[in-house]
Amino acid sequence: MSKAKEYSTVTSIAGPLLMVEHTAGIKYSEIAEIILKNGEVRHGRVLEINQDKALVQLFEGSMGLNLADSRVRFLGKSLELGVSLDMLGRIFNGLGQPIDKGPSIIPEIKLDINGLSINPCARDYPNEFIQTGISAIDGMTTLVRGQKLPIFSAAGLPHNELAAQIARQAKVLGQEEQFAVVFGAMGITFEEADYFITDFKKTGAIERAVLFMNLADDPAIERIATPRMALTCAEYLAFEKGMHVLVILTDMTNYCEALRQISAARKEIPGRRGYPGYMYTDLATIYERAGRIIGQKGSITQFPILTMPEDDKTHPIPDLTGYITEGQVILSRELHRRGIYPPIDILPSLSRLKEKGIGENKTRGDHGSVTSQIFSSYARGKEVKELAVILGEAALTETDKIYARFSDELESTFINQREDDERSIADTLDLCWKLLLLFPRNELKRVKDAEIEKYFLKGQQFEDK
Repeated sequence: MSKAKEYSTVTSIAGPLLMVEHTAGIKYSEIAEIILKNGEVRHGRVLEINQDKALVQLFEGSMGLNLADSRVRFLGKSLELGVSLDMLGRIFNGLGQPIDKGPSIIPEIKLDINGLSINPCARDYPNEFIQTGISAIDGMTTLVRGQKLPIFSAAGLPHNELAAQIARQAKVLGQEEQFAVVFGAMGITFEEADYFITDFKKTGAIERAVLFMNLADDPAIERIATPRMALTCAEYLAFEKGMHVLVILTDMTNYCEALRQISAARKEIPGRRGYPGYMYTDLATIYERAGRIIGQKGSITQFPILTMPEDDKTHPIPDLTGYITEGQVILSRELHRRGIYPPIDILPSLSRLKEKGIGENKTRGDHGSVTSQIFSSYARGKEVKELAVILGEAALTETDKIYARFSDELESTFINQREDDERSIADTLDLCWKLLLLFPRNELKRVKDAEIEKYFLKGQQFEDK
């Protein structure tokens, strides 16, 4: 590590930004210590280098700083996280400092939080099913080990409850492997943080989890660091200790707002809706840290959660996230109003890697065809219900009425489940077949006769409709 360089040439302070002039050899993203007149030390990160000028973003804010008496010491290194297996079961702030009144972590190694890019040729293809215990996800938008599958939510929807349930229940079937959850929360309220911590402790999920908590009143620059802290911890557990790690990041919208705030403070030219033009690249540096590496036992699977401003899927944050990730799980305000939990809208939701993680020896041989039949029938049922609103129920045929009833039954029994209800994939698929009992046999065009005989109510014959 290079020797720390100290300067007393602070020429301007604007909000959380501090300009230091007459510098030499300073690097982008280098960590700085700001020493006040009273001896207090604050921390920052170099955001920009222009000849002999260095722009520093403060972690703790600029209150009490002055130009004449402040000194800046550049440490010659980027922000690092000390990692160890002792992190499991612990709670940290957004900068990796313990906040659970436990002892400090004695690190096995210190890692740069920006990580290292995975060579595309070294990536292994995701193909192993992860069971979340939630039927709408396991059956319809299947999560595969090494995948990045975001949840698109909106203000007031129960994405926090869903995140906590996934963290409690997620597991890989049929294999005794080390499994961990790394939970990164950005810009959440104290009430939300208390909910997550209490839930993890009450259910015992904290024992295999590492929590990074950045609250709404914490500095924006800490919010930028939080997901990278979480992913650095996940990379250590996955690729150094051979564990399979599920990373849950909430709320990516708060992260992007912090990115916009810092961009505005730097007086950068804004892009769409005021967000910086490099937001796509910045998000990719987070999402692309998920995956598997050939020859490595461990893996990182990501579940980023974002709230869509104004419920708008075309907003830059969900729009860019959709380009980078492999699908999306979309929560519906309409289903939420009707008391359905989790309010997952399975029609616009998608898992692009579903076909790689299902089938014989992974989930079950009928998984692909029966869920295709469920999807098709539900889509037609929704169309029928819309038609009934316009023309009246008298205009519907008997078959149309069956589809409309199926749509209601699917929402109330398949999508809807309690927060403490953990369904196995076999339970989920059996429930699919039970719902298909509503239809005459000639309406089931996406399942094979052999599958009908094998799985339909464990071999019972169809009723004459």
